[in-house]
Order: sequence, then C-alpha cells, then structure tokens
Amino acid sequence: MITRTQFDVLSLFATSKETLTTSHIAKITKLDQSELNNTVNELTSLGYITENTITKFGLEALEPYRTKRAIFIAAGFGSRLVPITLKTPKPLITVNGTRIIDTLIDACLEAGIEEIIVVRGYLGKLFDRLLTKYPMIKFVENPYYDKANNISSAFAVRELIQNAYMFESDLFLTNPTLIKKYHYTSEVLGAWAEETDDWCIGADDELCAIDHFKGGKSCYKQAGFYYINEQDGKKYKNHIEQVFATDEGKQIYWEDVIHKYFQPEYRIKIVPFDSDDIVEIDTFEELKAIDSSYSE
Repeated sequence: MITRTQFDVLSLFATSKETLTTSHIAKITKLDQSELNNTVNELTSLGYITENTITKFGLEALEPYRTKRAIFIAAGFGSRLVPITLKTPKPLITVNGTRIIDTLIDACLEAGIEEIIVVRGYLGKLFDRLLTKYPMIKFVENPYYDKANNISSAFAVRELIQNAYMFESDLFLTNPTLIKKYHYTSEVLGAWAEETDDWCIGADDELCAIDHFKGGKSCYKQAGFYYINEQDGKKYKNHIEQVFATDEGKQIYWEDVIHKYFQPEYRIKIVPFDSDDIVEIDTFEELKAIDSSYSE
C-alpha cells in the first residue's frame, strides 16, 4: 500500500496529459519542495516512476485505487420539473442542447471510466436512447422506484458499489475535471455554504462527513456526487440489506445508510468544489432560467 502523499504524486503522473514539472506538481499537491523531492525519490526507488514517467509497476501500484465503474441513479420521477418530466425522465432533459446525464457520462469516459451503469425506473425504456451514443451502457431495473425512495436504486446495484462513483443523474456538470480516475479513499463533493436550504453534509475536524441533513449554516452543500472505495462498498452492501429490509428503511435516501444508520463505520472524505461546477436543476423555473427554449 502506498502512502497518501505517494498516491497524490503518482496519480498525477498517471493522468496528466502534459509534461510535469516539480513546480507544477507542488502547486497541485500543495507539497513543499523538500517533501515533494523525498516523495519523488521514494517513487523512483520503488520503480514506480522513471525520467518523469510512470512505469508499469507504478500503474500496478495504483490499480487498487482505480475507479472501476460509474453508477447513475436515474429511476425517479422528477416531480418538481413537471410538465417536462411527464414525457421525459429528468436526466434525459436537454439543457442548451445537451442532455443532463450526458455531461456526467462524457466526463467519466474522458477520465477512462468505461463501465457505465444506469439504474432506471420511471419511463425506463426511454433511456435506451442513450445507447446510440453510449453503446457500453448497462441498465439495471429498479422495480421499487414508485414505492420507495432512492435507496431502492442503490439496493438494486448493491453488489456493484465498490471502486465506484454514485451519481444523481440530474446534475448538469460544467467542470468535468471533478471526475477522477483514481481515488485514495471514499469521497463526497461538498460546496461550502454560509447558509443553504439544500441538503448538507456535516464535517469533522479532518473534513470527513459525519451527518446528512436538510438546510443549515456554515456547512457543505451536498452535490449527489460520491465515490465509494472497495472496503466501504463491501460494508455498504451488508448495511443496505439490513436497512432496506425494514419498512422505514425503504423511505430514506441511500446516503443515510452511511451518514445516519452506520456513521461510525465510514470515513468519507469531503472534497470541496466550486458550486458553479455543478448546476442542480430542481424546478421548471430554474430550467427556464438557464435555457430560454423552455420559456413560455
């Protein structure tokens, strides 16, 4: 197992599309020059990098941290976007000519994540339209979508939530670099807010998520954008089976299994992001505000 510092540097060598300089690496990783030099020397001694290039051994060392798949929760009705969602599932709505879900799928493919899974329910067959552009997509049916909350979608793919992104499929992504090929730990995106009515994530002193609640002050606004590593995914499978077996458990959000029912067992790192990087379109009025073609 490599250290967090080694991971930060090595993953840069694996994913950068340009020649890296020490000053560039230091800026991204926020390492001082001495720590950076030591880390580069360590990775060189291990045979993971040579002459500013990652080796096959370096790629093998990163393999346990590679994102294996992206899972899209896309089974819901999207009632607040009526009348558009009466005939079109929310993720398939276009914003200035681009389907909402396409912004996420395109970013995943650009990051080298090729296993794409869409959990569908409401107007599920309409998602077949995606296959023309994305023939690699695998669909999973959620038979509980009209009887349970979105935990039912996570339950349908509980065997697959390891080394995986979990996305709400109604997020219009404007900054595709938020999606990463490698992750050292489980993560959730959070945008700092002085005050918000949206769903929030409580943080501890180490910036790990410790709560999930609606509306708050001085908190991180949740984006519906998680990465679950292998260890946490194995735990989550068992935990969601326990929770979903109860009547109460069928009516909660999938994240609450982590943040409320079994919180001490998870250390989900909060990754801050700019709120402009992801546009959440919750209402028809918000949709019209960014796409004039929906104006009356």
